[in-house]
Amino acid sequence: MHQHEKINYVEFPAKDIEAAKAFFTAVFGWRFEDYGPEHTAFSNEGLNGGFFQSELTATTENGSALIVFYSKDLEQTQAKVERAGGSIIKPIFPFPGGRRFHFGDPNGNEYAVWSDVGAEVPPR
Repeated sequence: MHQHEKINYVEFPAKDIEAAKAFFTAVFGWRFEDYGPEHTAFSNEGLNGGFFQSELTATTENGSALIVFYSKDLEQTQAKVERAGGSIIKPIFPFPGGRRFHFGDPNGNEYAVWSDVGAEVPPR
């Protein structure tokens, strides 16, 4: 059910839509539905969205919002990203309440993955 004035969908640019589909299927198990040659969509992945044909990339360096995934096993998820052809932009680093890393997909878009597992809990 769609919720009034709530985030409903997110779209990412992709120079190579097939590469995006292969990467996100390999790493996160996503499934896609194509809407013509220049758009594909995913659903039930925390937020519905898609990829559209574009030569642009979404990175924090150029001011893009950062999509952050959660993982119960940060090292395992990083290894899956690397095996699927992703690049590590920022290796695993700690931050208050957790640890995370940033990665680029095969199209050059930047994402992050965080975990609270193994994080130091600040004293109260």
